[in-house]
Parts: sequence; structure tokens; C-alpha cells
Amino acid sequence: MDFNGQKILPAAHNLRDLEQMVNSNLTYIVLLNSHIGQLKSLVQLAKGKGKKLLLHADLVQGLRNDEYAAQFLCQDIKPTGLISTRKNVVLTAKKHGLISVQRLFLLDSIALESSYKLLETTKPDFIEVLPGVMPHIINEVYKKTGIPIVAGGLIREKREINEAIEAGAIACTTSRKELWKDF
Repeated sequence: MDFNGQKILPAAHNLRDLEQMVNSNLTYIVLLNSHIGQLKSLVQLAKGKGKKLLLHADLVQGLRNDEYAAQFLCQDIKPTGLISTRKNVVLTAKKHGLISVQRLFLLDSIALESSYKLLETTKPDFIEVLPGVMPHIINEVYKKTGIPIVAGGLIREKREINEAIEAGAIACTTSRKELWKDF
């Protein structure tokens, strides 16, 4: 499973970035920061432009990070997929047929080991490894889980994207606009 060969998943922090993404030639896009009152129209805008929006559920202002919020997002907002650090959000996305992305902050060995246990339960479609500038960890997580990896966080240069892809990531998320067009 991949993003139809798309190596960059542009990530929007604001409406201006989202407007730029929906007018780009990239199909899959990520919405990071949003407000519950704007979600439905933002998802409709993306879909109307032929985009597949992955919504970071943990960063929706005005919405709790629980199973009920995830159900609301899946049933009423209907993005293409949900990204979350939360087990119940990922499981709910899977249950509703959305793309599920388990976001992992790999700060140390303890976080890595607890993430492996979490992944045994959630079995997401994709894992987003943060920070994405750790090629050897990207490689290890993919070898251990077999789940496609997306690298994200602290990716600032084209070289870092290439290193993540070479290590086994299928794509990289980045909010750096200058990197959106290079891949």
C-alpha cells in the first residue's frame, strides 16, 4: 500500500497552505492544524479539487482526542484518512474504512519498545515516524513491523527526504513548501 507513488505528503499548518496544496498536482495532502467549525468545508474543498485529505485528528481544535471524536470525524467529516497518536482514533478510522496512520514520536528506546506493542494492537495502514530524520530507525521499524512507513518531523532538506526513502519510508510529510514540488 502506498500513496500512488507520491513521495511527498505536503502538510498544511494554515488555510493559506491548504489552498496552495489543493491547487497543486499532488493528490494526497495532510491537514495538521484545524478548527472543528472549519473541517467539513475544508474536506469538501479538498475533495472538490480531487484531493485525498489525511486529517491529523489530534490537532483539531475544539474536539477531544477520543473514540467519539474519531467516530464524528469518520461519519460526518469523512476525510480520506486519520493520523493520530491515539490507539482508539486509529482503530476507529480502520473500522470505518478510512486510511489509518499511527503517528509515533520516537524519543528514546522506551518509546520505541512501547510503540511496537501499540502497533500490535492498532495494525495501522501506515506508521508515521517522528522525527523523520532517523534513517536507521525508519529501517528498523519497517523491518520489525512490515507496515509502510511515512517519515515526518524535522525534514528540512531534499537530502533528508532521499535518505528516509532509501531507508524504507514510502513517503515523507513536510510543511516546507519548497520541498513540495521536488518529488
